Amino acid sequence: MSQERSQERFQERSSVESVVQTYFDGLYESNADKLATAFHPSADLRWVDKGELKVLSVPDWLALVRKRPSAKAEGKPREDFIVTIDRSDDNTAFIKVRCQLPPRYFTDYLVAMKLADGWQIVSKSYRYDQRD
Repeated sequence: MSQERSQERFQERSSVESVVQTYFDGLYESNADKLATAFHPSADLRWVDKGELKVLSVPDWLALVRKRPSAKAEGKPREDFIVTIDRSDDNTAFIKVRCQLPPRYFTDYLVAMKLADGWQIVSKSYRYDQRD
């Protein structure tokens, strides 16, 4: 791989990581406007509750985020990190992350795509553990 192509790959990875960092910051701060910049408006969130698939649109999720107190304001610890980024091409990434909003500890699977305005999360599936 050429030096130039390698630099392009690095910049693309950085831009994918940037949208994930915006996601992490928005979660911790309960900042719906920040989260809205990370997600495509047509994206949804999916999880399983008691064996049943649940689906929530991003606008409905953002409305819930606006109503909840932020982990930051409550002084809760922050720990969020990217576990892996799997790129199938220059425009699609599958990102596994871990984050927490104590007492809930999440594993999120994000699909991000490079669109005309840059990288956005187009889908989120997740699971969480509840701890005391």
